[in-house]
Amino acid sequence: MTTPFIPPRPQVMFINGPVGKLQAIVEEPENTPYQHCAVLCHLHPLHGGTMTNKIIHTLARTFNECGVPTVRFNYRGVGESEGSYDEGRGETDDAVAVIRWAQQRWNNAPLWLAGASFGSGVALRAAQRVTTERMIMIAPAVAREVPLENLPTCPWLIVQGDADEVVPAEMVSSWVNRLSPQPELIVLPGVGHYFHGKLGELRGTVRHWLAS
Repeated sequence: MTTPFIPPRPQVMFINGPVGKLQAIVEEPENTPYQHCAVLCHLHPLHGGTMTNKIIHTLARTFNECGVPTVRFNYRGVGESEGSYDEGRGETDDAVAVIRWAQQRWNNAPLWLAGASFGSGVALRAAQRVTTERMIMIAPAVAREVPLENLPTCPWLIVQGDADEVVPAEMVSSWVNRLSPQPELIVLPGVGHYFHGKLGELRGTVRHWLAS
């Protein structure tokens, strides 16, 4: 009989960032030493994005189910994080600071880096500055926030809905076709930008990819 997964207790804490304290939630499964750690970057802060967004929460829980500790954080100016919005530049600096903190906390465990929408661009820019073992991007905002240079060479997954009302699936597919090396792109039918009613499909897709 399989023992049901018990989610770890969320720990709210503050991490030193480039312009002040960054509010974060840390979740650690009950297995040590950890073989990996994960940092998650949330959606656009000027459009309601926070570390408690349901896509980010789903990714964190999926990683936890795989035995991986996670830290998700509010960018500068969001929630109780200090500072103010910086058009992705400062938010990338925030992500790098959180990554450094995570690797220190978990004994330099290899990094899994994930982001959704605006957070995909933050994660990808951060991956240009740190060593990343795996990258996951959900509905990346490729029209303006995602760079094309110095791309990571690690295994890289993009999950996109074909009914995305913010970032058209065709735009994401076209962007992926310009990349070298190309990430794996999985397009989910009937899924919008915010994965309303489709979080189970997102979880299953990510788990399958991680297992493979």
